[in-house]
Amino acid sequence: MRRACMLRQFCLGLAALGLAFMAPVTSKAQEPDLIFRKSTVWKFLTPDDKLAVYGIDDPDVEGVACHFTVPEKGGLKGMFGVAEEVSDVSLACRQVGPIKFKEKFEQGALVYRQSRSLFFKKMQVVRGCDAKRNVLVYLVYTDKLIEGSPKNSTSSVPVMPWAGEPPQKCADFVTD
Repeated sequence: MRRACMLRQFCLGLAALGLAFMAPVTSKAQEPDLIFRKSTVWKFLTPDDKLAVYGIDDPDVEGVACHFTVPEKGGLKGMFGVAEEVSDVSLACRQVGPIKFKEKFEQGALVYRQSRSLFFKKMQVVRGCDAKRNVLVYLVYTDKLIEGSPKNSTSSVPVMPWAGEPPQKCADFVTD
């Protein structure tokens, strides 16, 4: 009886650990807003493969929003959250209000991160500053512990005046 209780507790602990690894990993405590999903491959008794469009706000630069589109696997693996998602991601970022930098940042600073597989693959959105042109540059890419992916997408946001306010210079907020 005691052995069965210990075995059950061990199994529950393993299950909880497995669920923790399956939960999406995001940075800056920001969850993306789902804008919409569109089916791309019909599946008979399981969820379809889809393209999903999400929106995020830059957590360190007020007035910039990004939208990215990612494929989401359906089928049995997708239904149970264990499918490894492909690396295809597109990105578009725009100025949506006056740009105000909340703090200094490094070139290639992390804006958002999301797990794309059960263990080792993640998608990241990072930010840099083209000081010569006063443009924020956003890059989305996926990486994997063993091998990365060359698939990526870039979007630029010129820091423009808004409602008569002079624009800030992104170079003033980049750390060396």
